[in-house]
Amino acid sequence: MGHVSFLLIFLIISNILTDNLSEDYLKHHKNIVKKINSLRTTWKAELYPIDVRPLLGVLLDPETKTFTKERLSIPARNITPIPDLPENYDLREEYPYCNSLFEIRDQANCGSCWAVASVETMSDRHCIISKGLQRPILSASAVISCCVLGCKGCSGGLPYEAFIFWLGSGIPTGGDYGDTQTCLPYFLPKCNHHLNGTGLPDCPEIAKEPACDKTCQEGYDKDYKEDRYFASEYYTVRGEEEIKTEIYERGSIESSFLVYEDFVDYKEGVYQHVEGALLGGHAIKIIGWGIENGVKYWLCVNSWNEFWGDGGYFKILRGENHCGVEGNIVTGMPKLD
Repeated sequence: MGHVSFLLIFLIISNILTDNLSEDYLKHHKNIVKKINSLRTTWKAELYPIDVRPLLGVLLDPETKTFTKERLSIPARNITPIPDLPENYDLREEYPYCNSLFEIRDQANCGSCWAVASVETMSDRHCIISKGLQRPILSASAVISCCVLGCKGCSGGLPYEAFIFWLGSGIPTGGDYGDTQTCLPYFLPKCNHHLNGTGLPDCPEIAKEPACDKTCQEGYDKDYKEDRYFASEYYTVRGEEEIKTEIYERGSIESSFLVYEDFVDYKEGVYQHVEGALLGGHAIKIIGWGIENGVKYWLCVNSWNEFWGDGGYFKILRGENHCGVEGNIVTGMPKLD
């Protein structure tokens, strides 16, 4: 189905966001925001009338409600930590020519965080490892639609399966919805997850991934097979200092963490879980670290567009495997010509 048809369906089934949320839901989150902002904690909250549960696409073990045991089979990279790394580090400052580092994607109302964060990480690494000779924006849609093992499209997936797909099948380019300069752009437009005034269309209640179609969009000057980028390996990294060294030496990494209700309302500061129930597993990209008001953090990129959080970014407590953020890392090395 073409992108125009998907947009029509997307808009037809859209409703006013706040109308889709119950008064109890809004009241509950107003109370969370009030409590967070009344405490002397490390972050500030703001009300976002959004039900993020459909967006939390990292599959959890149905019995333990935590990350699946299959993650233990991911090969671990042996890393010797570099001593005396900078106190604050941001890949955007080190590699300003890598456009992918500055992107804030929007998964729209699709549980595709596992794929979106993966291709963000892969795109960054192609640029960083090649020293700017390769600067692809890789396609989340290709992974969402064509990855099979451990991948359920908008119903969720396992991030490391996206890296296996990168290794074995290759991934073509693909920017935001409507982008004409890439092979397979995202199949849904950015949408209004948040407060009114973003100028974006309202998000639908549910989205379905398109069927796997290994052809580039009409007018693009390469075919799908020619446009693909590959990995040479994928792996996990364990331990705070090892993770810092990996980012410093080779670039962005992907992490999965457990999302609680209060994270939905994050605005700024260093996030620490304070209030609310577990909602699910979510995948994000980590591009650096730092210290804010004496509190260590990881610098992360979310995929709910730039109107959420701190311009689409957030910081999360570092060094304590908070919400599992340090225990569920996956990344890889691009295969360079």
